[in-house]
Amino acid sequence: MAPSEFKDYYDVLGIKKDATEKEIKRAYRKLARKYHPDLNQDDPKAEGQFKTINEANEVLSDIEKRKKYDQFGQYWQQAERGAPEGTRTPDTPGSSAGRSTGTYSAEDFEQYGDFNSFIEELLGRQQGANKGRSRSYTTDGFQTDLPQDTEAAIALTFSEAFHGTQKRFTVGDDKAINVRIPAGARPGSRIKIKGKGQRSPFSGQRGDLNLTIELVPHPYFRFEKRNIVCEVPIAPWEAALGGSIKVPTPDGIVSVRVPKGIDSGQTLRLKGKGWKNPKGKRTDELIKLKIVSPQDISDDEKDYWQKLQQASDFNPRTQLEEVTL
Repeated sequence: MAPSEFKDYYDVLGIKKDATEKEIKRAYRKLARKYHPDLNQDDPKAEGQFKTINEANEVLSDIEKRKKYDQFGQYWQQAERGAPEGTRTPDTPGSSAGRSTGTYSAEDFEQYGDFNSFIEELLGRQQGANKGRSRSYTTDGFQTDLPQDTEAAIALTFSEAFHGTQKRFTVGDDKAINVRIPAGARPGSRIKIKGKGQRSPFSGQRGDLNLTIELVPHPYFRFEKRNIVCEVPIAPWEAALGGSIKVPTPDGIVSVRVPKGIDSGQTLRLKGKGWKNPKGKRTDELIKLKIVSPQDISDDEKDYWQKLQQASDFNPRTQLEEVTL
């Protein structure tokens, strides 16, 4: 990533560098709801902001990634991957000159003025090592060239993947091409586009373009195998008395009947309301219920809760009262 492209993830989420995990999660949820493309269809910039917010959350909510990001800044991803296999580590006092390894140790960085200098030298060596790799030789000694396939990832929102979409994609310096993403694309699924890979500098032939689908995290939906999951909060009285609640699905809000006496963490299954498959059928949506209590209650509400407490002999901890080791 060039310095001009560097994104300050703390600034993106509007938090301080010493923010706690809870503060990061709270800031992400607030911004994800604000800029979600489904809620900002008239704002063309919302999708880009939403992807940046998810990118920042993915790094800062991961302890190891955040540690590298704080230490190495714009080059944190290079530091995470380490040097490519087969490159030579810098010759440091007491080391074997020109030893081959796949990573660098902290001591290897010390001979450079800063981490930027190290990266610039590393990338320079890597480009030199890659020269001519696509070349091969025939049995009579003439040089030939084999077209190379191009591997790339394409990020989609849940809405784009579910409904299908078209994306503009550019390989090298060529003109952008339209890529059709079929409805029901899943994370990790691949699309092969014949003859649209990197062009060989020698023969001019082109390999194939292999795209791997990545999904931008959704604030409410996630995958569980082939089904999708949505966590839905319910009030204590809804759990105790049961009743009808409204829940989101990929194609709209539906009403669901909650059985009385249900516990937090229990799951309701909505048949055929999950993700699409290539044949047009739908998987299921799993509704995971979470009982939440009101945080701010009025005096009247407090009075009702106290009366319920006095009138009820229900004790959810009865089985625990005799537990010992």
